[in-house]
Amino acid sequence: MIRRAYHRGVLERSPITLLDRLDRPLRDLRISVTDRCNFRCIYCMPREVFGPGFQFLPRADLLTFEEIARLARLFVANGVTKLRLTGGEPLLRRDLPRLVEMLAAIEGLEDLAMTTNGALLATHAEPLARAGLGRVTVSLDSLDDEVFGRLNDVGMSVGRVIEGIEAAETAGLGPIKIDTVVRRGMNESSILPLAIEARRRGWIIRYIEYMDVGQTNGWRMEDVVPASEILDIIGRELPLESVAPTYPGEVASRYRYLDGAGEMGVIASVTRPFCATCTRARLSAEGHLYLCLFGMRAHDLKGPMRAGVDEAALGDIVRSAWAKRSDRYSEIRSEATTDRPRVEMSHIGG
Repeated sequence: MIRRAYHRGVLERSPITLLDRLDRPLRDLRISVTDRCNFRCIYCMPREVFGPGFQFLPRADLLTFEEIARLARLFVANGVTKLRLTGGEPLLRRDLPRLVEMLAAIEGLEDLAMTTNGALLATHAEPLARAGLGRVTVSLDSLDDEVFGRLNDVGMSVGRVIEGIEAAETAGLGPIKIDTVVRRGMNESSILPLAIEARRRGWIIRYIEYMDVGQTNGWRMEDVVPASEILDIIGRELPLESVAPTYPGEVASRYRYLDGAGEMGVIASVTRPFCATCTRARLSAEGHLYLCLFGMRAHDLKGPMRAGVDEAALGDIVRSAWAKRSDRYSEIRSEATTDRPRVEMSHIGG
């Protein structure tokens, strides 16, 4: 369904709103620019699967920057206001500032962000800011080098990520947001130290319940640390109060410290599903459109685009896909659904 605002028979300039079968608008697009990563995080790209013999996408199969920009313009024309660059690790894609510059020039775009593991951010932050990137989110699962090394499985140090975060702050890519995936038995002890450090530095940290994304991370419900437990751990030391969402469809439940020293959040896809307000679509590095993080079915945009279809035909594919969308995986999660095939998170971003 498409809604436009009319006044006295004239089409107003208010943005198009595409609605799916559950009346959810399309507002956010996550764009994966590569399926490769320099980490082997156990909850995303476990080494036993993504080892030396794993076949990543050939370069020719990746969308070019021009193709990404063309599709991004199409999505913005159809109501998207937020773009986020993801991977894999997006900073592994060469000449990324050139893409950022192209995206930043899109009329009607309100927010251009990137999610990164931060390992390469120190050298890329300033060029990306100059090109027009608005802000970054950095994945950081512990401040303890031993714990962090076990989680990223490449021996990456916390210090290198912190260096990247500080470079991003200097470049003006703030406020910095930190994403922390919490897995029981691995990094519960890191919850409070991360909150204290984020609060001290003015970062907005968001704790993410360990999710059953893809088929390879060995997810079990007993490994999930519920958002309620995370909030209890922090709240005992740093009292919190709930804060209203900053925009419709925000996935993080927000909390602020009672003493006024900043805020934090939890993303509780497992224990507090938010499918009913999800406004996100995801574009994979080879040009496939996914309508859910836990999706199986993709809509090919690269094939028709390279075959020469015009903007109207491409737009019809996007509008038709969104109009038929009824995904609500987290709300119906069960033994039957967790066993079904799903695309890997490293392929379409978080």
